[in-house]
Amino acid sequence: MNKKERSINQFQKYVEAFRCPLCKNTMKIVDHKSLVCSKNHTFDFSKNGYVNLLSSVSSSYYKKELFESRQQIVSESYLFHPLHESLSKIIAKDMNSSTLPYMVLDAGCGEGSHLQKIMEQQAFIGVGLDISKEGIQMAAKRYRHPLWIVGDLANLPIENDKFHTILNILSPSNYKEFKRILVPGGLLIKVVPRSNYLRELREVLFERTEKESYKNDATVALFTKHFQLLDIQRLSYTTKLTTDGMRNLIQMTPLAWSAKESRINTFLNEESTEITIDFDILIGRN
Repeated sequence: MNKKERSINQFQKYVEAFRCPLCKNTMKIVDHKSLVCSKNHTFDFSKNGYVNLLSSVSSSYYKKELFESRQQIVSESYLFHPLHESLSKIIAKDMNSSTLPYMVLDAGCGEGSHLQKIMEQQAFIGVGLDISKEGIQMAAKRYRHPLWIVGDLANLPIENDKFHTILNILSPSNYKEFKRILVPGGLLIKVVPRSNYLRELREVLFERTEKESYKNDATVALFTKHFQLLDIQRLSYTTKLTTDGMRNLIQMTPLAWSAKESRINTFLNEESTEITIDFDILIGRN
């Protein structure tokens, strides 16, 4: 069975969770090749098994090189390993008191490496959604178990009350849509950077500028306006990156987009460096 057939079989099991992004009607799989709604809007599965459910053509700032670098650093280094462990434990605890199948949406999943790592530690039905077609293409090529969708957070192609948990890792949010698709009492787990996140990189790239520091107060306040805040877990640690890891870090982070090339080179000329990871994990109840 090839990737496309395997993916379509998985989508078939949970097709009632999805809806047409154009007319909001239910969809079904037709001829084992397309998602089709009752108004005949048709969305074909790609050869790698993902489906594009955008309502219109969209562009993303994130390009293939960024996703490749992030996939490498997530898969080949320790940088995000404690984060994946923490998220897996939060989901596992909620699963113990929830109905099955347990559905998790990674909203803004990029190339899917975070979702894949979490699913390696905890068994649930995972769906990765991102507006970037390049990111979802990469995810579908590499990771067989999650369902992969090109979609818009502002117009999620998902029926009401279908997901038990939404992961939102270093990604924008649409709280109105999140509340709509979560089951009553469902969880939103949002990962946001704290002031020391990538501190060593910020100090080199943005010395004595406002970008050298970061505060997440406004993000946390907005979260609490929309969801009942159950907990904020702080996750802070350091890990050493190799020269290749440092290069991948530069290529994966939007921080480098506005940095001077000379400062980027200064960072890359280090043989290796300690990098600080500093997150708040916001856990909210719908």
